[in-house]
Order: sequence, then structure tokens, then C-alpha cells
Amino acid sequence: MRERVQCEFFLIRYVPDVVKGEFVNIGVLLREAGGDAPNPEKLDSAVVRFTRDWSRVKCMDADADIGLLEGLEGEIGARLRMGASDTKPVMQVLEDTLSNSVQITPVRACLAESMPAELEQLMRMYVEPLKVKAERKKTGRAAIAGAMRTEFERAGVWGLMRKRIAASLYTRAGDPMKIDCGYRPNGVIRMFQAISLEGDVEGAKGLAYSAPQLREGVERVESARLELTAVVEPLRSVSDAEDEAMERYRFGVEAMERQEIRVVTLSDLARVAETARMELRV
Repeated sequence: MRERVQCEFFLIRYVPDVVKGEFVNIGVLLREAGGDAPNPEKLDSAVVRFTRDWSRVKCMDADADIGLLEGLEGEIGARLRMGASDTKPVMQVLEDTLSNSVQITPVRACLAESMPAELEQLMRMYVEPLKVKAERKKTGRAAIAGAMRTEFERAGVWGLMRKRIAASLYTRAGDPMKIDCGYRPNGVIRMFQAISLEGDVEGAKGLAYSAPQLREGVERVESARLELTAVVEPLRSVSDAEDEAMERYRFGVEAMERQEIRVVTLSDLARVAETARMELRV
């Protein structure tokens, strides 16, 4: 029987009103016991995972900034990875950094057969809502965005990527567009956007319209070249549909490619994620 590893975990909670004290668990931070900093020889000696289902947070606080909370997962992960070089204990840094609306519970002990398996178990026990009925299957852009995240997580790079990148950083104030995710391996910035061509092509048109301004802005602000990638459904997903749907699909792809947007399908995601893994040296 495989020897279990002594671990400790912290629950990360969203507390919209500290006076009332009501909260909802949104994530788990798990690490090996016996030291504040992660083991530099083992990249998985400290891991963090946030929920993907924000319905309970929205139910408690309709104005919650979900994009900010999602970005916090990457920030905490980055702090854990550099914890070994910090003079201040990593947990104290996190506690000092987080606002009152996001809190970390006292430490609890556990025994783990493996870090990934234990993290999944803790997420099921403390964070993820109980599935009372079958979850509605995601379709369209939501399904593509979910598949993107899954592949990047599988490659171990999701925590290293920027999420919900505001286009206004590179275009102009007031631009509402958010790019799903991206990373910078060297002199190029790679950004990825989920685009569904099944229903309509407004998303494709919007991305194509914004591409020149985004590209110019990235060069001006970041001194880097932008590679913009759209992830779409494979053509076969609409091949049995009416001719009008096929025409919309082709129109969307051509509109983006005319603006030098790289278009890949869901079946290409594993290769895209593997490229990210190599470029980020995970």
C-alpha cells in the first residue's frame, strides 16, 4: 500500500459582508506539512484550486467581481511558487495581501495518497456545491471556454496564465471586451479567445474588429508582438446543419483570418496546451 503523505490545507472563503460573517468556500490551498515554503524540488508540494461554479457566490452577492476572484487563483499560485525565496512566510504574505472579503481559514491536517487526488477530494467535500440534479450541459462559447481551461490545466499552465485580459489596456478606455486568457513566453504575447460559430458570428466579427487595435496596443504597451488565437467548434459540428449555418461558420473563420487571427478548433487544444507547457517550461 502506498505510503500517505502528511499534508495540511486551508479553505479560501468569500465573505461579502464581514459584519454578518456569512461566507462561501471558493477554493482550497493544499501543501505538504512541515514547512511554510513549497519544496523547490517538487512543483506539486503546494497547490491551489478555485471553484468553477460561481453560482453560490452570485447568489450571496450579485455584484461579486468574478473575474477578480478567478484572477486571484493565479496570484496565489504565483506566490506559492516563489515562496521559497520570500523572507516573509508565504501564508502571512497571503493573509496580508487578501482583502477582508477573501479570507483563509486556520490550517487543518490531512493524509494524502497524492496531492492531485487529495485536492480533488477536498474540493468535493468543502467547495463544490452538491449536485442535486444533472448539470445542464454547456454549449456554445461556454463549452469552448471550459474545454480551453481543462486542457491548459491538464498541461499545468493555467495558473501561470493571465485571465480575462481587459482589451481596454491596449485599445481605449471603455472597451468592454475581455480576452479569455494569455501568456508571454518571450518577445510575443499569446492570447486565446473562445468563439462559438454555431449560433451567430457576432463574437468573430467583434474579435476581428478589435484585432488591429489590440495588436498595435500590445506593441505600444508591452513592446511585444501579439499572436491572437480564436478557438472554435470543428466544422463537423455544423456540417449536418442547414446551408445558412455553414455559410455563417465560414464567414466567421474568414473574417478572423483576414485580420491575422489564428483559428484553431477544439481538437487542436491539446497541441496548443502542450506548446504552452514547453514555452512556460513547466
